Amino acid sequence: QVQLVESGGGFIQPGGSLRLFCKVSGISLDNVSIGWFRQAPGKDHEGLACVRTDRTVGMRDSVNGRFTITRDDAENTVYLDMNSLKFEDTGLYYCAGEPRNYCPLYYSQFTFWGQGTQVTVSS
Repeated sequence: QVQLVESGGGFIQPGGSLRLFCKVSGISLDNVSIGWFRQAPGKDHEGLACVRTDRTVGMRDSVNGRFTITRDDAENTVYLDMNSLKFEDTGLYYCAGEPRNYCPLYYSQFTFWGQGTQVTVSS
């Protein structure tokens, strides 16, 4: 079956960088679009970035220029590189998958979901 497993979260100081990993199994990245979302305490899931099966990318304006999404076909993994981290970037980060060349707008509209990895930006 399809599984998405996130990793790479942790504690980081403001201004620091982290790379998050979304390891995908059970389906090739040629056949699944992968999105990254985060959920801050008490808030809804917020879409950050998505890479479609055709490798085109969509980014949320507020993180564009600080965050980058890339796809590694050899590892069947999608990365989220986060730079210049701020306190407000703290949250539980999830990846989600949709088996077509399309990135749904909302987290609940994806077909597959990971369990999340915590990112805490703190001094």
